[in-house]
Amino acid sequence: MEVRRLLIRCYHLSNTFINYKNMTESEIWKKIEHFFEVNFQTEKDPPIETILFLIGIQELGSGQQKFTKDDKVNLIHIAVCRLLEPFGYYKFSHYNEGWPQFEKLENLPELKPNEQSLLMKKAIIQYFIDEVIALD
Repeated sequence: MEVRRLLIRCYHLSNTFINYKNMTESEIWKKIEHFFEVNFQTEKDPPIETILFLIGIQELGSGQQKFTKDDKVNLIHIAVCRLLEPFGYYKFSHYNEGWPQFEKLENLPELKPNEQSLLMKKAIIQYFIDEVIALD
């Protein structure tokens, strides 16, 4: 099943926020990992790069297809830009040949690898909340 259709199917507007409000970040993260395991047959505790890749496909809006190695890197970049947009680091500017382009608004601070991972996890959690993606 194409990624976009699957994610759209997972949208739930009813009481999604209530579910998130009553959960810790750690609980939400476990549900997000489970969401990708069940819906995309990723490994248990999927690597953050896998999650970023799938979010990139969603943001590209083209569905599942064959991607070159460069395309895969670009998809992860799209995901990172989209995820950090609410934090004020990037802003969507336009599409170029169907690919979203982002303007860098602010440089990211110097972060240690574990801090980068924590920032991306928080951004992914925020993405699921903002996009109202149900995790049940």
